[in-house]
Amino acid sequence: MTEPWWKTSVVYQVYPRSFADGNGDGIGDLPGLIDRLDHIHALGADVLWVSPFYPSPQADNGYDISDYRDVDPLFGTLADVDRLIAELHSRGMKLVIDIVVNHTSDEHPWFVESRSDTTNPKRDWYWWRPPRAGRTMGEPGAEPTDWTAFFSGPAWAPDAATGEYYLHLFDPKQPDLNWENPDVRAAVADMLRWWLARGVDGFRFDVINLVSKQLHPDGTGGYANGPRIHEFVQELAAKAWGDRQTPIITVGECPAATVSDAQLFTDPARGEFDMVFQFEHMGVDHGPAGRYDIRPVDLVALKRVLAHWQTGLAEVGWNSLYWCNHDQPRPVSRYGSRNPAYRIASAKALATVLHLQRGTPYVYQGEELGMTNYPFTDLADLDDVESRNWSREALAAGMPFEQVLAAVNVQSRDHARTPMQWDASPHAGFTTGTPWLPVNPNYPTINAAAQVQDPDSVFAHYQRLIRLRREEPLMVDGDFTLLLPEHPRVFAFLRRVPAEAALDPDAPRELLVVANLSDDAVDVELPEGWEGSETVLASAPGEATVAARTGMPAQAGSRDQAASRDLTDGRDQAGMPWGHLLPWEARVHRR
Repeated sequence: MTEPWWKTSVVYQVYPRSFADGNGDGIGDLPGLIDRLDHIHALGADVLWVSPFYPSPQADNGYDISDYRDVDPLFGTLADVDRLIAELHSRGMKLVIDIVVNHTSDEHPWFVESRSDTTNPKRDWYWWRPPRAGRTMGEPGAEPTDWTAFFSGPAWAPDAATGEYYLHLFDPKQPDLNWENPDVRAAVADMLRWWLARGVDGFRFDVINLVSKQLHPDGTGGYANGPRIHEFVQELAAKAWGDRQTPIITVGECPAATVSDAQLFTDPARGEFDMVFQFEHMGVDHGPAGRYDIRPVDLVALKRVLAHWQTGLAEVGWNSLYWCNHDQPRPVSRYGSRNPAYRIASAKALATVLHLQRGTPYVYQGEELGMTNYPFTDLADLDDVESRNWSREALAAGMPFEQVLAAVNVQSRDHARTPMQWDASPHAGFTTGTPWLPVNPNYPTINAAAQVQDPDSVFAHYQRLIRLRREEPLMVDGDFTLLLPEHPRVFAFLRRVPAEAALDPDAPRELLVVANLSDDAVDVELPEGWEGSETVLASAPGEATVAARTGMPAQAGSRDQAASRDLTDGRDQAGMPWGHLLPWEARVHRR
């Protein structure tokens, strides 16, 4: 049976306002994106996911949509979308667009009608409720439930004109749609069909597992993975894309989803999504108070979580693999080395252990360059509504400024949203105007132009990883076995196709992936029988590997990374033991 095309794909995410500015107004746009498509194509990604470009008041940078069938003038026109689709398809690439249908903008015509009168036909398209019995609207505790919005504060906003509250799980300018109303579901399905007819190849659904709600209980159980969630998704899939002859790709962002939830969402027999975005591994550096309660990354816990998802979806379903997106800080700053000398090495090692797991990898813009978090010094420079709200509340509660600043410098969503670093020219080549968000000051050394021709760059390593994924059948068919689960510095695993399942009995059936995710060299015991195996990928530059191990210059040709790590009698060419790993060194062996 032919595997779905997206199992061998790599998806590249673009946050359009920060990717490339085509008209010099300081905000990235679709023409700028089109001009930079060759960068993504050269990387090897074959699917482009674009964050929202629809008309929006921009209360949440486009995730508050006021029209699902148009383009915000900030980003271009529908003609630009058509040109983007054509340019992608001419390169053999596909387009995934972001769909935000848990909520709309409060300026969407649907909500404008809904709030106009309690008898309006669209009143029930959103969640409206009176104050709690015996309470007066606007007083603390009068909200219909005790739910807290993700962006802080109560999840209910009062509407004085009609005397009721409306639900907003995010910002007050993002009222939640009522999916219990079949007219809402029909309108969403019709909108998706409209985009498919225009030529898009798939959808990423924002916080989709929040659309089934029970308003009677207090606590989060009332809105996450509600009782009708799978019914709603199955109905949407059947009506929007179920009859298509050409398969699309669908991914659901599912906060608080467990492996058991994901098995249901991604079981092909159930007709829901192809994969989900889960968040369990995003919490390994969070304390009890949430993402701004910073804790050191626990590698043992991180490995445990990722292995749990690998084994949990081994028999049914499919994983999405990601370190970063528009809502997360830069992975090299979060999971990598704090020592700038190891930035490149840690970016490569992190990419290696992620991309070679079973699933579809997602690369967020700039990740392939090893872009880092922005060094904020003033809270007034923050743009992210979540970071601003949290900072204000933390300061009001008495948290010292230095502690607040340290937290946002680790976790603010703005770190992912600083402009793409294209070259060493002013504003990193992102714009000829004034960028909407400051460019990271390290752009003169961390940029695409400095890396695309450098065989030892982070960009080049991503290219090799993507090529290996595409050429190696084990990436789709192989199972996953975590090695050294309790080792605090090493991430190692096997990918294996059992002999009885191999289509070609003479083809290699095992890959060994091993990486030192620390600033110190380590010696580890790895499985027997791998000495002399083929090295198909190594993260350390060939010259650096040999020089570090021998103190001598590398021989001509040693940039071939595989050559520098081929093994003879348990020792590499530099004479070091097989289990010796340099700081942030990653290797991939095949047999």
